[in-house]
Amino acid sequence: MPTFRTLDTIDVAGKRVILRGDLNVPVKDGKVTDTTRIDRQAPTILELTKAGARVVLISHFGRPDGKRDPKQSLRPCIDPLQKALGKSVVFVEDCVGEAAERAVSALPPGGVALLENLRFHPGEEKNDPAFARALAKLGDVYVNDAFSASHRAHASVVGLPRLLPAAAGRLMQAELEALGKALEAPARPLAAIVGGAKVSTKLELLGNLVPKVQVLVIGGAMANTFLYALGTDVGKSLTERDMADTARDILAKADAARCEILLPQDVVVARELKPGLPTEVVKATAVPSDMMILDIGPRSADALAAMLADIKTLVWNGPLGAFETPPFDAATNTVAKAVAALTKAGKLMSVAGGGDTVAALIHAGIAEDLSYVSTAGGAFLEWLEGKELPGVAALKEAVARR
Repeated sequence: MPTFRTLDTIDVAGKRVILRGDLNVPVKDGKVTDTTRIDRQAPTILELTKAGARVVLISHFGRPDGKRDPKQSLRPCIDPLQKALGKSVVFVEDCVGEAAERAVSALPPGGVALLENLRFHPGEEKNDPAFARALAKLGDVYVNDAFSASHRAHASVVGLPRLLPAAAGRLMQAELEALGKALEAPARPLAAIVGGAKVSTKLELLGNLVPKVQVLVIGGAMANTFLYALGTDVGKSLTERDMADTARDILAKADAARCEILLPQDVVVARELKPGLPTEVVKATAVPSDMMILDIGPRSADALAAMLADIKTLVWNGPLGAFETPPFDAATNTVAKAVAALTKAGKLMSVAGGGDTVAALIHAGIAEDLSYVSTAGGAFLEWLEGKELPGVAALKEAVARR
């Protein structure tokens, strides 16, 4: 487990705490359409305010390329943030400079201010030391509660913890502890489910998992490429034919590492990815030439659910089929419900993450039943790939400088 300071080790009473959150939420017509990230940020903010801190909340939003863009303002986050906290939040039109300094100075103990989009300034993404110093003027302590932004070496992520006493917020702490239990010191047997469209986008992930897990389940369109690499005719299925050699190499490495790779034995096929079209369940080795694989089959899904009964730790990234278009959500739903039941029974430590994965688990109605579901996206994937995230490294370095 990484060594980092938490809120348990810092005194924040009366201090200005710069809290790096992630409020990069979906907005339509000026309204936040999904408050999950805001709601998850609330516990850290409330703990800080109850301890008497003056909370200075900072975040990025979208990709304004270092220029002020009203369409990419954080202002729409104010209402859902106030609802999540049950208290008023001051919105500040900039994140550095005199206006920001005045607003922060006026905050009472227990007060909260949300500063405008960090990425309105080019210094944020460039990790400009001058911009980091300008941000640091607003605080006495820095808390990173944005694991989902910690794969970026930006000023608010790596610059600030070099200038101020630094700690992880509760959301960051929970994420790091869950991932540590899943990959660094897991209860075994350890299994991973990896789905999605392309092998090419998950090469590093597969390479990192093969020597660590006992069972690697490959689903989604990725499985088509592996089936093709084994000489199976996959019809019109989405397939990276140029990745066949790579797939065979991964299979060989898994065999050498005594990692069992599970591919679907039966599949659900149709002529197009559209709702309401006729479907068939066929053996994975008997896909008609004019059909495409759109989900793993019911026998494969049931076998996978049964296999999980012998697993102690599960990492999940990527759906098993085209879950957005029923009935191709059936296998993902079956396995998700099995994972949830085993987790609730205390028999399985389950960690899942990635945008499509989270959406699939919400669709299955069990997102709250897993041990931990990460909304971090790219940061979660890079962690699974075995990379050290700049934001996490900065927190560890801050401990070393104490």
